[in-house]
Amino acid sequence: MAVESVIGADIYNLPEDCIATALSLTTPKDACRLMLVASNFRSAAQFDAVWERFLPLDYRDIISRAANSGDLLSFASKKDLYFYLCDHHIIIDDGTKSFSLEKESGKKCYMLAAKSLQIVWGNDARYWKWISLAESRFSEAVELLDVCWFEIWGKINTKMLSPDTNYAAYLVFTARPGITGFESQPLEASIRIGEQEATTRTVYLDPKGMVSWPRHSLGFHHNEPQWARRMGLFRSRTLQNANAAAAPENNGDEHPKKRDDKWMEVELGEVFIRDGGKEEDCIDISLKEVKGGHWKSGIIVLGIEIRPKWSK
Repeated sequence: MAVESVIGADIYNLPEDCIATALSLTTPKDACRLMLVASNFRSAAQFDAVWERFLPLDYRDIISRAANSGDLLSFASKKDLYFYLCDHHIIIDDGTKSFSLEKESGKKCYMLAAKSLQIVWGNDARYWKWISLAESRFSEAVELLDVCWFEIWGKINTKMLSPDTNYAAYLVFTARPGITGFESQPLEASIRIGEQEATTRTVYLDPKGMVSWPRHSLGFHHNEPQWARRMGLFRSRTLQNANAAAAPENNGDEHPKKRDDKWMEVELGEVFIRDGGKEEDCIDISLKEVKGGHWKSGIIVLGIEIRPKWSK
């Protein structure tokens, strides 16, 4: 016991740069938890070297593709930049994508804007209408006016994503009050990498019975430090239980869920991104309904989001 006590005590006497190096080898969430251990841990966790390691290796290149790249690269600390990228979706590539980080892991998240997707008859004003919405992160979304052949697909290079990570793709959309043609109408979602065999699933876009299941709405203790609140270390057990109760039963089909940004999403599929894949490998994502012959209208598509998915 005496030996263990001495070893434990020595940890608190390490130089801050050594502690910072050790923290940088953990995860952003673990680093924030360790900040609670002692003041020297909290001080070491402010080092730029810690948060530089948590940022993606190509973060400068990604930021350079944003219209406000100068402002983003002028942050006073890498920690502030990290949390900004977690809390905001920066628009890149001339408004065709948004980029952010998952807060707990620092993994990359993207959304492909509607105008970067391939939509059958998407440029025919008889069938689809491009609109601007105040609540949209992009300059335009696209509204379905009337089609019987519904088909959307998009792609993203696997090298843009974080390696050794399980990703899921989600159609992000909303619905007009007069939505028609999607009532109990199954659609086929498909996802694949390169020439691999695609995985498919049945999804529904009918908002009736939609689940309210926010991804980022967290409960906190009143005395929680601000940095811990930003990481969500103290999530209320009540809210966790409420969200678990709200999760729909997994019967193999996917139904829309309400997001905390007031849009809806439906999961289209998931893929595992391995390190060392081919440069030309892309994730191909599609959603279609071409067999029923039903005329459909009333949904507004914001884009397809690709973000890490963790096992429950």
